[in-house]
Amino acid sequence: MKSDSRLSDLRAMSEDQLDQEVLNLKKEQFNLRFQRATGQLENTARVRVVRRDIARVKTLACAKKASSGRVPKPAPTPVAK
Repeated sequence: MKSDSRLSDLRAMSEDQLDQEVLNLKKEQFNLRFQRATGQLENTARVRVVRRDIARVKTLACAKKASSGRVPKPAPTPVAK
C-alpha cells in the first residue's frame, strides 16, 4: 500500500526532516489554495490529502519530540479577572 510505505518513510525521518517536510507541505497547500482561487486547480482532492499529510507529519514530529524528552511547552492560558 502506498500510505503504509509513506508512513514508514515518515517514521524513519529525524525531527529536523519532519519539520522540513511540514514546511514543504505548507508551501504546497499555499500553492493549491492559489490555484483554486484562480480556477486552475484540476485535482481538488489534493487539497484534502495535503491537509491530512500535514496533520500526520505534525503528529509524528510531536511523538518523536515527546519520546526524546523535548516536549514543547503549551501556550499560557489567560487568567480571567
